[in-house]
Amino acid sequence: MTDFALNGCAVVTVDPRRSEYERGHVVVTGSRITAVGPGPVPEQYRGTRQIDAAGCLVTPGLVNTHHHLYQWATRGRAVDATLFGWLTELYPVWAGIDEAIVRAASTAALAWLARSGCTTSTDHQYIFPRGGGDVLAATIEAARDVGLRFHPARGSMDLGQSAGGLPPDSVVESRDEVLAATEAAIDRFHDPGPESMLRIAVAPCSPFSVSRELMAEAAELARRRQVRLHTHLAETADEDEYCAGHFGCTPVQYMDSLGWLGPDVWLAHAVHLDDAGIARLGATRTGVAHCPSSNGRLGAGICRTRDLIDAGVPVGLGVDGAASNEENSLRAELHQAVLVARSAGGPEAMTVRQALELATMGGAALLGREAEIGSLEPGKLADLALWRLDTLPHADVADPVAALVLGAQPPLELLAVHGEVVVERDRVVTVDEDQAARAARQAAAALAGG
Repeated sequence: MTDFALNGCAVVTVDPRRSEYERGHVVVTGSRITAVGPGPVPEQYRGTRQIDAAGCLVTPGLVNTHHHLYQWATRGRAVDATLFGWLTELYPVWAGIDEAIVRAASTAALAWLARSGCTTSTDHQYIFPRGGGDVLAATIEAARDVGLRFHPARGSMDLGQSAGGLPPDSVVESRDEVLAATEAAIDRFHDPGPESMLRIAVAPCSPFSVSRELMAEAAELARRRQVRLHTHLAETADEDEYCAGHFGCTPVQYMDSLGWLGPDVWLAHAVHLDDAGIARLGATRTGVAHCPSSNGRLGAGICRTRDLIDAGVPVGLGVDGAASNEENSLRAELHQAVLVARSAGGPEAMTVRQALELATMGGAALLGREAEIGSLEPGKLADLALWRLDTLPHADVADPVAALVLGAQPPLELLAVHGEVVVERDRVVTVDEDQAARAARQAAAALAGG
């Protein structure tokens, strides 16, 4: 399918005017959106393949701003542990990942993300076992197979247990190895073009698994190569204590001292921030990937999302790794973002439309793609999700956005990325779902030693 027109659906554009149409149309020509508006498809597009989208809602494709795809192979472990206990149990298991396991896990995770309305996903691959093959390339191949726009972040850890860090020494690399491998990944994979399907970011893992020197040199590398920076920050109170004990400051102050704040940086979680930290992120336009389900699963705390937005911090949504969010659904993060924000700040802390904005234009801004994706506007890339809202769970919900955000996940009638169909009638069409499930089960069994 190269050109098509959606006809008769509710349309939520998330454009600058926040235009919505009760019954409207979206026309796609090649990789671009060429028309969006109320009423039927305009006369000049009547020769384009028409899709009857009555009973559906079309939104921009959702943007996942934080993930660990390899973790699909270790779902359901350490289910009652806090972050540090969860990591302590799982690091030795993850030391056994290899290229084949990561390929299978990534394919399954990305296929299910697509089923949840995701058209663009990041991935933070920070474990590179010796002898495990090219695990970063395995994630990229999986994304190409599924057909999602992909922003993998080449992660790293150089601070093992023998040096006072949390991860075992078997899963860390030397600083020179990390920098060389990261630059090689940029050379090999990064596409800065305006229709790019693949961009690399630089992503040391966290303050408690990466040395000060690597953090600083990674930032210098990213700026020199003009790619974005990503890391975990302030996910738990334990990290606050770690930074206070090791660096004599808060996590935000530590990152600031290393040149790690700015509009080319986005941070995962950012749960435990004081007022000064939030203000500093806002002043520097440093982004935050909000991962409400993972934070709840690990008992990490509640992100101050309303305060971040009010301070001018760019905020997107992230699923996080499937080992801390077994549902692995980006649509579910819209639901959780609203509930968590309102639990902490009352009914006005987040509207359903604000949650949709976080998952679309918010995520696009974190990745530097807001001019290309994140809204339904003529000239933008054709990344869109068509949700069916006329079945039993949603048929009588008055507001289609409320049906999407507050109700059960609707069937996904169509998902298009770059104008190409990835999901049709709630089934991934680019890869065989049953085969992907079998491969994922085999990968999990291999990693468990069974």
